[in-house]
Amino acid sequence: MRYSKTFIPTLRDDPADAEITSHKLMVRAGLLRKAASGVYTWMPIGLRVLRKVENIVREEMDNAGCLELLMPALQPAELWKQSDRWFAYGEEMMRLVDRHQREFCLGPTHEELITSIAKEIHSYKDLPKCFYQIQAKYRDEIRPRFGVMRSREFIMKDAYSFHATQESLDETYQLMQKAYARIVERCGLSYRVVKAAGGLIGGAVSEEFMVLADAGEDVVVHCENCGYAANLETASSKWHASGENEAREARKKVHTPNKSSINDLAQFLDIPKTSVVKTLIYKTGDSTVAALVPGSKEINPHKLASALGVGEVSLFSKEDFEKRPDIIQGFVGPIGLMNAKIVADNSLRSLSNFVVGANEVDHHFVNVNTESDFSADVWADLVFAEEGEACIDCDHGQLEGVRGIEVGHIFQLGTKYSSKMDAKYVDDAGREQLFIMGCYGIGVSRMVAAAIEQRNDERGIIWPKAIAPFDIHLMNLTKDEAGLKAADEIYNQLLDKNEVLYDDRLLSPGIKFTDADLLGLPVQIIVGKKFAEKKMVEIKIRETQKRYDVEVDKLSDWLTALDEN
Repeated sequence: MRYSKTFIPTLRDDPADAEITSHKLMVRAGLLRKAASGVYTWMPIGLRVLRKVENIVREEMDNAGCLELLMPALQPAELWKQSDRWFAYGEEMMRLVDRHQREFCLGPTHEELITSIAKEIHSYKDLPKCFYQIQAKYRDEIRPRFGVMRSREFIMKDAYSFHATQESLDETYQLMQKAYARIVERCGLSYRVVKAAGGLIGGAVSEEFMVLADAGEDVVVHCENCGYAANLETASSKWHASGENEAREARKKVHTPNKSSINDLAQFLDIPKTSVVKTLIYKTGDSTVAALVPGSKEINPHKLASALGVGEVSLFSKEDFEKRPDIIQGFVGPIGLMNAKIVADNSLRSLSNFVVGANEVDHHFVNVNTESDFSADVWADLVFAEEGEACIDCDHGQLEGVRGIEVGHIFQLGTKYSSKMDAKYVDDAGREQLFIMGCYGIGVSRMVAAAIEQRNDERGIIWPKAIAPFDIHLMNLTKDEAGLKAADEIYNQLLDKNEVLYDDRLLSPGIKFTDADLLGLPVQIIVGKKFAEKKMVEIKIRETQKRYDVEVDKLSDWLTALDEN
């Protein structure tokens, strides 16, 4: 492609609304242009990258035996109401009403629609089946940011599998896990596979594919010793609190004037924060939940929701406390607490003589012990794992934290959607059975941004070869007729085996070099003074900045050897 014939509107300065490197560089390099908050046009050179990622994804899905289809982005509300997600999905769902007052949404995901399609699979003999699509998704983010990393419209590949047995789902899940690993590897990126929470999609088994990058919104907790890895929502550790397994003493109530915070209370009683147990009040639906964790730890609401078997929980608001005057904010405790489910962190089983709120202003109980003083309805791991704590899976490892960008997420859904939507097949005994389902999503547009976050320098983007918009950036710096002719011949020769961007613009070398580094194609070939003097071109490898002088008639062989290495 001749530069003069394409459209690459590069910019010198960062856009004012861009916060992270990928957003800045995607706009400056002419990959994106903003249409509205969280909505972008993919410009010609950006679309080339997007299509390359799509092609890698499509090849791996096809190789895994998945069938491509294309479902509508516009989905009827009736399907979402069948699954009970029409309201549960919250304000992120973009809803609209047509002229006949029928409700629709712009699909944030497609579990409901694909399940309705799967009802046309009647026999176990036709299972398993896995369908996928690549299309736009829509989520009304409260604060779109980071360019296409957190946008309101984005491109995603979503796949859904249907099975007669759990064993069949396990097999496909592993197949998709390997396919996703190949996708990220083929895109040239470093990543980790981590245990994850199912969230609004659901599912008992779930893993995320995280591209490692300093600007990642997610924290990946991992152990170098054994390979354990999980996102912060699900990560666990081995940790110990002071006061474990002490001789139990008799409970008593003490006056703690204005000591409602953990720090103030621990200082007042001259005890470590681990000996104070905080009771946080949550609601889920119409239920009230009291969650107990050591005062030195932060409660993980995702783990709490998982322990309760619900999609999400929310902290009591001021209005909620006003409706429950028996729950004293700042002095809440489990003893005597009525009409609330008590969920306690596992660490409290062995913690002795701890302190809790007395459900009375300016009072706490000390020397509290489980079972003798109160009983938990649910025991679970409720706290965030922290860097430096002992690994949950091995005896010698410590947890480390790195930042990552989620580009893929796979789930085992079970019968969550088939049961709600009465999606069944007939088994070998002639009985109707619910489909067992899996779900597998990968962010195609997000993968582009993640690649830039991981691979860039102060000059611009450094594309992995597999997804670079072009393989070679050819620049002609000569102005004489012989040089122009030679550059044209080199361009035509390179096109036999490569995708080439030929900068034939009549601009200064400085502008051309700046744009070349900004665009970040893997190889730059410069036709300049050395051609006139020695019939040689200069080659620059964008990633390493190494330069080589190569005779023109040996250029093809040199590039072939470069690819092989």
